[in-house]
Formats: sequence, structure tokens, C-alpha cells
Amino acid sequence: MKNFKSSPKQWIKFAVATVFYIAFAIWLGNLWILLGLPLIFDIYLTKVIPWTWWKKIKNAKIRKVFEWVDAIVFALVAVYFINLYLFQNYKIPTGSLEKTLLIGDHLFVSKLAYGPRTPNTPFSFPLVQHTFPIINTKSYLEKPQWESRRLKGFGKVERNDIVVFNFPAGDTVVTARQAEDYESVCYDVGMQQLQMKGIKPSDLKAQGIDARVLCLSIGRNIIVQDKATYGDILYRPVDRRENYVKRCVGLPGDSLQIINRELYINGKKQVRPEGVQHYCKVIASQQISEEVFENLEISQENYKQSFVGNDAQGNYVYILPMTLQKQHQLKALTYILEVQEQNISDLTQSEQTTYPAGYNTTWTVDNYGPIWIPKARVTIPLTLQNLALYERAIRNYEGNTLEVKNAKIYINGAIATSYTFAMDYYWMMGDNRHNSADSRIWGFVPEDHVVGQPLFVWLSLNSEKGWLSGKIRLNRFFKNARK
Repeated sequence: MKNFKSSPKQWIKFAVATVFYIAFAIWLGNLWILLGLPLIFDIYLTKVIPWTWWKKIKNAKIRKVFEWVDAIVFALVAVYFINLYLFQNYKIPTGSLEKTLLIGDHLFVSKLAYGPRTPNTPFSFPLVQHTFPIINTKSYLEKPQWESRRLKGFGKVERNDIVVFNFPAGDTVVTARQAEDYESVCYDVGMQQLQMKGIKPSDLKAQGIDARVLCLSIGRNIIVQDKATYGDILYRPVDRRENYVKRCVGLPGDSLQIINRELYINGKKQVRPEGVQHYCKVIASQQISEEVFENLEISQENYKQSFVGNDAQGNYVYILPMTLQKQHQLKALTYILEVQEQNISDLTQSEQTTYPAGYNTTWTVDNYGPIWIPKARVTIPLTLQNLALYERAIRNYEGNTLEVKNAKIYINGAIATSYTFAMDYYWMMGDNRHNSADSRIWGFVPEDHVVGQPLFVWLSLNSEKGWLSGKIRLNRFFKNARK
């Protein structure tokens, strides 16, 4: 400090850094971090602490190594904060949002759109969600775990926004079936056991036994005991759960229903977003060429599996996922005799288990609900009939204990006949409606799971093409990914 000297340039750097640091503290709502201001002062002005001590090493090779270490550490810290509070890259892994977003699209996701979250797990490796590839170990420290808060953003989730969020049913994961909802896995395993024993749900109902509760119990016990088949059961904090991207179709407080593929909100039929598609039955008097499929932007995987045979008149029958626009485009061809949207139940005997697993066996992905989407500070009557719809929100997402004893509901040890939600919830669905695991399968998305909003596609790679034959989709660069 005796030889403390500073130039105007140093003072300018210090002033800029200090302004940003104070603004960041105010944004976080944590003024305790202002105790770090003396460090900022020392870094730029007094330099009592030898921050760049390695620059005085005489051995050039060792000094060069420390230069690289310094650059790498700085880059990792910068990426950590940018990824945490500002922007994130997201790659589309599945076709659940085709034709809006395609497999291989890389999205620039803004966390400022809805406000970034403070981390649950502050000590984690940047750009790795939860598991290091190859070495297969966790990319974060489980302790400490902090309660997350959402910081001020530019707006809030609106109807029909494309949203990136943490997989809500990813709180509990069976490692052998990580992409599936744990509760649905338990229910399916339990139901298989009953079927093997020749027991029908109707038989249980006649005996006054809740088939859903029994299946979940049986399934959980089997999964815990049979690690060779199902692997370990893991719990993941909110910010370490898989990132999903879907369209928000239902907002907090909405009543939602799907009738023959059409979405109704509060009793009003919704206009389909342009990219929404369903499976269609197509009848043609001649084979549809590969060129037509490409013009319709139907993937090789879909068109190779699309031909199902000839009808009694010798016409060619196809089953294709198509938007309304593509249906009209195909109908314009003279040899196309019929294009008719189908319910998935008309095409296959096996139906996906809908949320909540086993609650209503008449609900399907094409005919679902009605279901009310929870809204913060709204109180609902809680009964044994509607408990299955909201028990995950009450227990898993809002941290209460919940149990049923003697036909009565207990929350945190007290009898409950109503419940007031602490958070807002959303209903997310993929645009590729017959090929999307979404809220119809695993339920509501809590507000604290919302990550951000995709802004645009910055890179798009077609896995079905070679590097010299159209792998890079140049026409998708900077495509708006918000709607």
C-alpha cells in the first residue's frame, strides 16, 4: 500500500466493474455480496493480493502453462455465469415439436425472457446438465442445495410460447428408463404384475380396492428390489433435471380439455399453431414419390414407415404425420383420393399412459380432461376423487407431506379438505401431437421449472444427410424459435 499508484485507466476500469457488480447484487436481491467490493478495489487498484503471481515465474514453459490455466479458469467462470443467468444453448433431440422445430436444431435460449433462477446446486460444471459423458458421474455437488429464486426478467410465459423447462417428473428417475415418468413406470410395472396373475382392475373395484394405488405400490416395490432390470433410483434437484422444450398451451387457472385432437381452453376451441401436426390416413391411386415426401418436409424415418399396404381397390394407403397446411398441399395432387386426420387409438391398440397414471382409463392423448391447471394463491376443494390430479404438485413440487388414512387426506399431519397452491403451473404440449411425451403424459410444469425462451436457431444439422448433401440446413439459420 505504501507504493500505491493508479492511473486514470485503472480508475475507469474499477468504476465500470463496480457499477456492474452493484447492479448484479441489486438484481440478485442479495446485498451481502457487496462485501466483495474491497476485492474489486484490490484487483484493479491496490493489488495487495498478488492475483497474477505466476507472471513472475522465470521458467517460460511453466509460465506458459499457468497462462493457459488462467485462461481456462476465466473461460469456465464466464461460461458458468453466462449459462446460469443470461443465455444457454439447447439442442432439439426429438421430433416432439416438428414442424416448428426440427431434430438437430440448436437453439439460443434466453434466460432473461422470464427471469433467470438462482441455482439449487451452485457448485456444478458448466454446459453439463447432470452427468459427465463417458465417465458417467454427476456433474454437480449435491451439497449445498439452496432454495431457488426467480430474478427479474423481461416478461412472463404467455399462451403458445415455446418454452424450455426442466422435466418436472424428473425429480425421481429410474436409471434404466430415464426418459419416462417414474410414476408411469411404477404403474405400468404394477399393472403388468396384475395382468400376469389374471387380475382385472374391474375385479379390484368390485372389492373396493383402488387399482391405481395398488399398481403404484406393487410397481415401486418391484423397481426397488430389481436393480438388475431397472437400475438405481435417483433424485435430482430442479436445476439438474433434463431440459425439455414444448409449447405452453395452458396457463395457470385455465381449464383444459382435448376433444378429438382439438384443444379447448375454458370451453373455447383454440386455433392451432401453424406447426401442429397429427397422424393422417392418406389414400392414393399410385405410389407417392420420395420427392413429394421431401417437398412435404416429411423425414426419411417417417416416409419409410408410412406405407401400410393396399386397400380392397388396390389403392395405396399411408399413415403420415402432417400439419393442416401440408394436408392441403397433398390434397392438391390429382392422385390423392383422401387425407383424413386420425386419433392415435384408431391406428394402434397400445395407448400411452396419461397423467395421472391410472386415474381415468378413458382419457387418451386425443381425448383428455377436463383438467384445471393450478394457480398460485387459489384454493380448491381437495377430495379423494381429485387428489390424484394434484398430489404430485402438493407433495413433490411444493414440499408437503401427504397421505391418505381411513379415507381422509392428511397434509403435513393435519386433515385437509382444501389446498391453496403456492406456485403457478403450466400445461406444455409438443406440436407433433402424436409423437410427444408432454403434459398429457406427465402433468403440470411448475413455475420454478421454467428455464427460458428460445430466441432463434443458430445451427441446424440434418442427421439424415451427409456433409456434402445438405446436412447443414442453411435455410433454418436465425429462424425465430419463439412461436
